[in-house]
Amino acid sequence: MPELPEVEVVRAGLERALIGATVSAAEVFDGRSLKRHVSIAELSSGRVAAGHGKTLDPQTQQLRANDFVQRLTGATFLTPARRGKFMWIPLQPPEDRHQQAAGTAGGQPVQALLAHLAMSGQLLLRTPTAPEDKHVRIRLWVSTPAGEQLRLDFADQRRFGSLAIDSLIPTSDGKPAGWGTSDPLLPQQAAHIARDLLDPHCDFAQVAKTLKTKQTAIKKILLDQQLLSGVGNIYADEALWESQLHPETPAARIALSKLEMLLHNAAGVMAKALAEGGTSFDELYVNTAGEAGYFARSLQAYGRSGEACLRCGTTLTSSQAIGRTSHFCPHCQRKR
Repeated sequence: MPELPEVEVVRAGLERALIGATVSAAEVFDGRSLKRHVSIAELSSGRVAAGHGKTLDPQTQQLRANDFVQRLTGATFLTPARRGKFMWIPLQPPEDRHQQAAGTAGGQPVQALLAHLAMSGQLLLRTPTAPEDKHVRIRLWVSTPAGEQLRLDFADQRRFGSLAIDSLIPTSDGKPAGWGTSDPLLPQQAAHIARDLLDPHCDFAQVAKTLKTKQTAIKKILLDQQLLSGVGNIYADEALWESQLHPETPAARIALSKLEMLLHNAAGVMAKALAEGGTSFDELYVNTAGEAGYFARSLQAYGRSGEACLRCGTTLTSSQAIGRTSHFCPHCQRKR
């Protein structure tokens, strides 16, 4: 699935094209892609249908689709932001834009378009006449400040991803919410997500101290988005290989200095992946132009089980011990 570097590549692509763009129309082809969206009618009645990972009934799908289209049409996109694997675009409603033109508007945005790509979600920028993308679930028609017309396709083969309009709430520490924004506001549905390792406000020393209190396997902890966000299976394996740590080692058994080194290695690996456009193994991850990333050619551990370790020459192996496939060197990363 897309991890931090891949989501950041998409965010940057949207930033270059969509700041100040206005949504002229929206189409929902598959209401299941609005599993995280909650309609105003649901909020008013206090009866919010379960939608996280569950199939919404057709009536709720249609209710949410109508609400999504109505609330998004006419809104203007501000600067896209990201925390971990969650990405959002703050929205300026039409009435605020008209007030601003008259010199009466002010304050910060209160809602955002929230996107979670999950396993196979894609946000693709196209010209209006471009060929149809596969598996399009939601489509937005936008007009840029320069007058260019664009099509933003949310495609998702496996339907685990979603779009939603969500309320923005203050960050718990009063600092900017994430990468790409200076506002201390983040979507309510992302409030439980920890800062990621590329966030300039992430405190590596404090995160290491928190990890040190855990008896859980270090690989499993790296994947816990409430402790640190953005790291998935690929970059966890890479960071552990760089740090010469076995994925099943309990975090509490690792020296504090070693844990902090691990975090810096994870950040370094993701920064390198970001520079190469992310990691693509198949057509499920592409950037906003539909292009693949090239970091797969630089992987040291992930997906290389049965091949020689590039550090010591030992044959790499894999394990399912913590419920996820881990790739590691049995010599360099001995289980102690």
